Amino acid sequence: MNNKKNAVILDGYTENPGDLNWDYLESVFNLTVYDRTPKDSVIERAKDAEVVIVNKVAITREILEKLPKLEFVATLATGFNQLDTVALRERNIPVSNIPSYSTNAVAQTVFSFILEFTNRIGHYTDSVKQGEWSKCKDFCYWNTPLNELSGKTLGIIGFGKIGRRVSEIALAFNMNVLVYTPSGKKEADERVKFTTLDEVQKQSDYITLHCPLTEATNELVNKEFISKMKAGAALINTARGAVINEKDVAEALDSGKLSYFGADVLSTEPPKEDNPLLSAKNTFITPHIAWAAFETRLRLLEILNGNIKAFLEGSPINVVN
Repeated sequence: MNNKKNAVILDGYTENPGDLNWDYLESVFNLTVYDRTPKDSVIERAKDAEVVIVNKVAITREILEKLPKLEFVATLATGFNQLDTVALRERNIPVSNIPSYSTNAVAQTVFSFILEFTNRIGHYTDSVKQGEWSKCKDFCYWNTPLNELSGKTLGIIGFGKIGRRVSEIALAFNMNVLVYTPSGKKEADERVKFTTLDEVQKQSDYITLHCPLTEATNELVNKEFISKMKAGAALINTARGAVINEKDVAEALDSGKLSYFGADVLSTEPPKEDNPLLSAKNTFITPHIAWAAFETRLRLLEILNGNIKAFLEGSPINVVN
């Protein structure tokens, strides 16, 4: 007799496009996996499941009312804003997320953006392949500014685990590090200076965003914010797209107030074709892949398996509601 619970993964492709496996989940559940699930198919696909696993698929109060068997929701991410955690709590349905799995990968992405700006590897590789070096009269050439990071100032807004890891890498580059964090957390190397948002804006050559998206941080970076930044400073966003006003940032890039913008997140994903950042000067945008390294996704899956095991044993962990 099969006493396994029914579980469904509604949008598993981005976590596992085929290079990982769901072996543990298949061993403990009657598991059904969908690469993607449109909104109008959520109820039909999840109605018989005791366990629903999602990444970006929304579970609203209205959907929840049509899922009478649901006992547990597991996310394939740290964020869970697409889930109605209040409605789930009212039904005594725990929601577990995946904490702290992407710290190193996201910090690595931050410096990928910064180093692309300072060293222009992509630009010069294209130039060499187009024959510019072969035609050069000298043994080397450059046609863009090249900059060292040593001695420059990095401003970090938000100082959770990712912000802290970014500070450690910055110190290894001999950068000055300023941090603004409303939470007041100050566990860091003694060389890190905790200060006001105003000083971070005025003193930083680079500002990197690591704050959660809240009412207070929605479009935190806007015209007023940028006006207080150093002329020619660079901005990096691997937090949430809506932390910046995209129109204001695009205008600052085109005017030269900002010299460079790197982002792995946008306000709408995939972006609309008329997003102003797509045509702004000196903008590098990656498609929300800072978290997607193989090792990072493997770690995510291991944490998910742990969340599932704890639920089945009656003591859910990493519960956010």
